Amino acid sequence: MKNQEFDSLKLQNQLCFPLYVASKEVVKKYRPYLDSVDLTYTQYITMMVLWERKEISAKDLGDILYLDSGTLTPVLKSLEKKSLITRTRGANDERLLIVGITQNGEDLKKQAVEISRAIANCVNLNESEAVELYRLLYKIIGKNDNAK
Repeated sequence: MKNQEFDSLKLQNQLCFPLYVASKEVVKKYRPYLDSVDLTYTQYITMMVLWERKEISAKDLGDILYLDSGTLTPVLKSLEKKSLITRTRGANDERLLIVGITQNGEDLKKQAVEISRAIANCVNLNESEAVELYRLLYKIIGKNDNAK
């Protein structure tokens, strides 16, 4: 009986471990594609939101990406330095930081469109497995409304 007392501490019994490793491995697969467009993974997901929204508050952007301001701010500064985004203060409320996409940022979208297709080919899942994994991952993070 004593051996079973600590079974929950075995790495093989941890859900978090394969999630952690899978996340690292998938992000690693992005690296060569993102290097070709001079973006980090965090910059890439930030640009994905901006390609869709065009303009968004930094707070809302952080909420969507699950990033705190300490992580998001350097990402935004770097993207601004690359002339892909603008950061401006709200007209009615200077505490509000508005992030907008530039024409250079829009142009990058044309180069980046192939990245998700390439990654889909690198992940060893068929379409229905990918949809189910997506649904389950969003269930874990408590966002059932995002499931495909």
